[in-house]
Amino acid sequence: MKRNYQRELDELLAELNGERKRLLLHSCCGPCSSYCLEYLTQYFDVTVFFYNPNILPREEYEKRLYWQRRLLEEATFARGVALIAPEWDDGEFFRAAQGLESEREGGARCTRCFRLRLERTAREAEAGGYDYFATTLTVSPHKDAGRINALGFALAEGLRTRWLPSDFKKRNGYLRSIELSREFGLYRQSWCGCGLGEA
Repeated sequence: MKRNYQRELDELLAELNGERKRLLLHSCCGPCSSYCLEYLTQYFDVTVFFYNPNILPREEYEKRLYWQRRLLEEATFARGVALIAPEWDDGEFFRAAQGLESEREGGARCTRCFRLRLERTAREAEAGGYDYFATTLTVSPHKDAGRINALGFALAEGLRTRWLPSDFKKRNGYLRSIELSREFGLYRQSWCGCGLGEA
């Protein structure tokens, strides 16, 4: 039976019973993070982790980072949300994708890319003493929430920091991200940023 990650998140939020926990939220871009932040900041003290060595060229990476910062500065729901942006190193992505350069979108290369970014997020969350880590990636209708959540749960094994299950595209999350992008005038890219093609 297919898991309902939105329901799992609902149950987890109910268990918190209003107690605010610290969440490290991996973000791929400002538009995808918009709805996720509007939703999650009601329950968590959120820090955005902008780790995306897959975004190429560097100018595209800098553009997306700029609009991530703009959203955090302008959105009332992002008030108090901090940003961590590690130094960009596309070599990390190319090493992870080695041997899978010709894979189609949604294939094994995407899985490796998800794992690369979530693994770094999990390490950062554990080192920083966060209660949970999560990603905005599940807001996209082009991303497999089941695969992303399976990776997150696996990476959380043995850690104090827990994986926060999500399928942010549910309850019109993706549509809300489009509305918020328009409201804040955010640059919306037409692909994930992968330097090896639209993946």
